[in-house]
Amino acid sequence: MAYEMNGNHQTTMEHRLELQGRERLTVSGVEDVERFDENCIVMATCAGTLVINGAQLHIDKLSLDGGELHVDGHVDAVSYEDAPTSRPSFFGRLFG
Repeated sequence: MAYEMNGNHQTTMEHRLELQGRERLTVSGVEDVERFDENCIVMATCAGTLVINGAQLHIDKLSLDGGELHVDGHVDAVSYEDAPTSRPSFFGRLFG
């Protein structure tokens, strides 16, 4: 889960999507970009894995520190592959 530091307190990062005319998409709560090309962008967010499909997609701005991503291009679909889950620990993966 992504966190935002606020003084001495950690707060959960907000996940938000804003699509402007199918040509500009802003996503907040981004934890990692797993893969991308001009037709598909797959990213891990605090709300699950988000998949953007379209044409001539271009990542205009990426700030993993702030958890924000800006995409330009023609957006055809926005979908989630899964719900957020807590990752097992190293030993859990090793012995699980």
